[in-house]
Amino acid sequence: MGRTQTLEPAGATESTPPPRRRSGRGRVLRVIGLVLIAAALAVGGYVWWLLWGTGFFTSAAQEQIRAPFERLIGTTPPEDAPPADRVVKVPGTAVAILRIPDIEVNYVVVEGTGTESLKKGPGHYTWTSYPWEDTGTVGIAGHRTTYGAPFWSLDELTRDDRIVLATEYGIFNYRVTHRALIDPSDASVLDPSDEPTLVLTTCNPRFSAAQRLVVFADRVG
Repeated sequence: MGRTQTLEPAGATESTPPPRRRSGRGRVLRVIGLVLIAAALAVGGYVWWLLWGTGFFTSAAQEQIRAPFERLIGTTPPEDAPPADRVVKVPGTAVAILRIPDIEVNYVVVEGTGTESLKKGPGHYTWTSYPWEDTGTVGIAGHRTTYGAPFWSLDELTRDDRIVLATEYGIFNYRVTHRALIDPSDASVLDPSDEPTLVLTTCNPRFSAAQRLVVFADRVG
């Protein structure tokens, strides 16, 4: 049999339809779409880094300073501890291990509350007292949403919850007395006290620095 042929009307000739001209508006919309996708990916990556990526940095820093400091805990009698004005304050060095069982906090506290110090963990306000002193306020600040978010659940603490500070000069126990929300510029909560006390501060609400959440505790035992 011969090849199958299609029938065409008489006089018809084969022709190629002219190519469609792309709309300028369509190209603009495609470019805008790609830009929005890229922006969304960039924002998503930045948020991921802030909420989780920074935690890897803090975790590594904590691991590096914890073991050497744990070997020092309780090795020097409290009576041999230096007063606050004689402590050599080196930002980023270990001061204590902070444990808050009710909210599963277990972090090495470092000296200083500057940006680099707080990347490593909760930071001791350098002008406040130390746990081994018999008077004064021990002030500690911590991130709530980034760099491991050590104080993420600080708002869950209630009266009589236990807080522990383990130092070279002994282990000191505290009991929560109350919480407060203050203006970020209000530093009066860190004023010296006649009794040994502890003040923990962090941003409030989460993902905002509009306020400061403060937890107060008294030393016991």
